[in-house]
Amino acid sequence: MLRWVAHRLVTLYPAAGRSGVSSGTGASLIRQQRQQRRYMASTALQAGEEEAEPRPSRQQQQGEERKRRPGPGQNQQAAKKLRAEAEAGGRKRPKRKVVLLLAYSGKGYHGMQRNVGSSQFKTIEDELVKALVTAECIPENHGDDMRKMSFQRCARTDKGVSAAGQIVSLKLWLIDNLVDRINEHLPKGIKILGLKRVTGRFNSKNTCDARTYFYMLPTFAFAHKDHDSQAKEYRLSSEALSHVNSLLASYKGTHNFHNFTSGKAARDPSAKRYIMEMYCEEPFVRQGMEFAVLKVKGQSFMMHQIRKMIGLVIAVVRGYAAESIMARSWGEEKVDVPKAPGLGLVLDTVHFEKYNNRFGNDGVHEALEWCDIEEQILGFKEDHIYPTIVKTEIEEQSMANWLNTLPIHDFSATASGVQRNENHSKESADLDEGSDGGSDGGDSD
Repeated sequence: MLRWVAHRLVTLYPAAGRSGVSSGTGASLIRQQRQQRRYMASTALQAGEEEAEPRPSRQQQQGEERKRRPGPGQNQQAAKKLRAEAEAGGRKRPKRKVVLLLAYSGKGYHGMQRNVGSSQFKTIEDELVKALVTAECIPENHGDDMRKMSFQRCARTDKGVSAAGQIVSLKLWLIDNLVDRINEHLPKGIKILGLKRVTGRFNSKNTCDARTYFYMLPTFAFAHKDHDSQAKEYRLSSEALSHVNSLLASYKGTHNFHNFTSGKAARDPSAKRYIMEMYCEEPFVRQGMEFAVLKVKGQSFMMHQIRKMIGLVIAVVRGYAAESIMARSWGEEKVDVPKAPGLGLVLDTVHFEKYNNRFGNDGVHEALEWCDIEEQILGFKEDHIYPTIVKTEIEEQSMANWLNTLPIHDFSATASGVQRNENHSKESADLDEGSDGGSDGGDSD
């Protein structure tokens, strides 16, 4: 700006020597020019004017535009960020890894595991995922791809099998009143009983040390075949209970259970499973019929394993097979082992001893124990699991009908004879998820 002012003054008032004016007059004009320049400069500063910058060239403009233009990777990152913000509804809350203690009655459901894309067979996970989305604990697209929330069940239960202590691990938003919000959108036969924070790498299936199942059955299943006993009138004697427990106790330890599942070779290492305990509790009466609960705790179980373990004991107690068949069934020889009905099988408890010892007292995480809500767990059993088993048994007589099939089995059969019996029974040849090493505790129908 000052340069422009000086140029204008020189143009308007040329030097005195050039215009023919006297030197005195010229000096006076120069002083006037200087004063006018100072006045105009101070006026420009007071008005807040700044010296104009030169306009950038076209090449400079193109260079700046290229710098501002995002690269291919930046475009993808920006799009991903926009999608994430849209999925979260504008909320940038981080998801946290938690475990949910889940209880459910399996009647009317085709197992625990969800079959994405198949709406024909309703599962427990279908109901759970729908409730999680509705309660706004997870984005909607996580329901279509459960890997996005790192979902993992501790044990896969099959058609009709219930659970009082199923554990699932997943990442979700920790909203207020989270458990109540989820339960509001679950049917009455499914309920979240508890929630706890866990480590980021926690996996409910792989971190689990052991699983405890129980099997509830009418005690007339233990009546000898030669004794005519009516279902409702039968009562299990203390001697018969002791006999049952002695047979169940023989399962303790590590054995080869290739005869207690489908499609396992006798020398397959994964057929060996470790059983910690197995016993029958004191019987009790419900709606005029006596029932008993058998409990078994093991590191893991193969498909059908628990039901076949119980089925073989029933066959021995009723007199269809000799006690020696127990040890023979763990050998390489093929043995025909009957499979007890699915009704009555319940996943009771899952155990995380190693995790609890390492992280349970670190001041950040809690031990995965549920002593404080034992009454809620027992209440769910009394309200939803036990009544369903009793009612179904009385109405459908699943155990009585199955007992009538025991004479079909040939407990001294050769391998070919066993194959014929298996074909007659139409047993599935599918394997459970734990067939590669027993990491899944799901017993199946």
